[in-house]
Amino acid sequence: MKKLLAVLLSAALLGGTFSGCATSVSPSASSQPQGASSSEAGSQSDSGGKVTLKLFTGKIETIDVMNEIINDFNSSQDKITVEQEYQKDASNIIKIKFASGEVPDIMTTYEQGYVDQGKYLDLSDQTDWWSRLSAAMKADCTDVKTGKQYRVCTNMTMAGFFYNKDIFSELGLKQATTWEEFEKNLETIKQKKPGVTPWFIFGKEAWSLGHLIEFIPHGYIKQTLGTVDARKAMLDNDKEKLNFGAADGPMAVFAKDLLELKSKGLINSDALTATNDNCVQDFVTGKAAMFSNGMWVLSSLTDADPNIVSKIGFAPYPSYMPKSKPVILSAEDSGYSISATTKHKAEAIEFLNYLFKPENQKKYSEAAGAPSAFTDVQADWAPALLANEVTTALKSAVNIDFTNEKPAGFSGDDAGRMVQDLLGGKYTPETFATAYQKAWDDGMK
Repeated sequence: MKKLLAVLLSAALLGGTFSGCATSVSPSASSQPQGASSSEAGSQSDSGGKVTLKLFTGKIETIDVMNEIINDFNSSQDKITVEQEYQKDASNIIKIKFASGEVPDIMTTYEQGYVDQGKYLDLSDQTDWWSRLSAAMKADCTDVKTGKQYRVCTNMTMAGFFYNKDIFSELGLKQATTWEEFEKNLETIKQKKPGVTPWFIFGKEAWSLGHLIEFIPHGYIKQTLGTVDARKAMLDNDKEKLNFGAADGPMAVFAKDLLELKSKGLINSDALTATNDNCVQDFVTGKAAMFSNGMWVLSSLTDADPNIVSKIGFAPYPSYMPKSKPVILSAEDSGYSISATTKHKAEAIEFLNYLFKPENQKKYSEAAGAPSAFTDVQADWAPALLANEVTTALKSAVNIDFTNEKPAGFSGDDAGRMVQDLLGGKYTPETFATAYQKAWDDGMK
């Protein structure tokens, strides 16, 4: 364990040399004694007798609205101060926090492995929350193994391909349902609009490439096996059903298709260094025709250009394996868990009760661009034109959820870094598939 901790701490120090890896957002930050861990600082009361709660998140899109809600909560009473910490590489930073004992009281990171290790508080008894949540979202928050809830989501979200409707209309293109149609669309855009990137990939941010794994190869597995059986297969690491390492399996075919698009110049040449901000700017200025993302990007698009809404199309991911169908993410979003070791369970629940108030959730949903999971919250989360696009897309494809059953030792960001290496030339499709299988196996240990 000491050896593992040393490795993780070394990784944290190295990670600190990269931009975005040490970003902290504390709306009411109190000074922390030098040498004290965040968990120790969080368990202390300041001179006014207040309890300080640490909230840890990887959701950059909601930092501002959460700060607003947190500041309102902190001002509404004199017992609790909540501090928000954002980390760009949250799914890996949380590993270090768990290993070092610097565990936040509340967190938005969630992995099945940590459920199995007892890292999260059982929230099944919070009946006031569950009575307000839609049945589908409660099911998505329910652990397959135990039937209990260790997190509560506040929203649902969708992910697919955003595309420029003006470009598609001008070129006479239709939404692709197969990978062959998808590639032909990209080729047409490249040929007839040489100044436009057909598919913009912002691969500097590993999570975005991890999402491609989530939605394309994992999406194929989920539609083939069904939601529950896919979850069980991932939990059991059923190699025969998952088929990760096979030369003709979902990982190898995904890798082959992606490398082919790169070789044909159908994705941006700077895919490994481009950021989400670069993608947003190129899309709103008409320099990018398509990109993959979730509804959480909507606020960034409209901030960059309030008039962009009329140009936004939304489509499922096309089928890419034999006898498969298009898929689209329709899943829980903004999930909150409480640490099983927190000394302030009552205070954490009090803050979440405040966060979950209908008026706060309306504000949050509209800022996040995501429908509320609470049945008593009515929010204008998207302009009607785009909401209709999303509704149509959901009806045209197999709806899938997030892969929460992946190993605790192999995060979505880890998978994204493997795709970075694939685009960087480290792997062939076959070696990518076998390396992915090994990383998955090792993450189970």
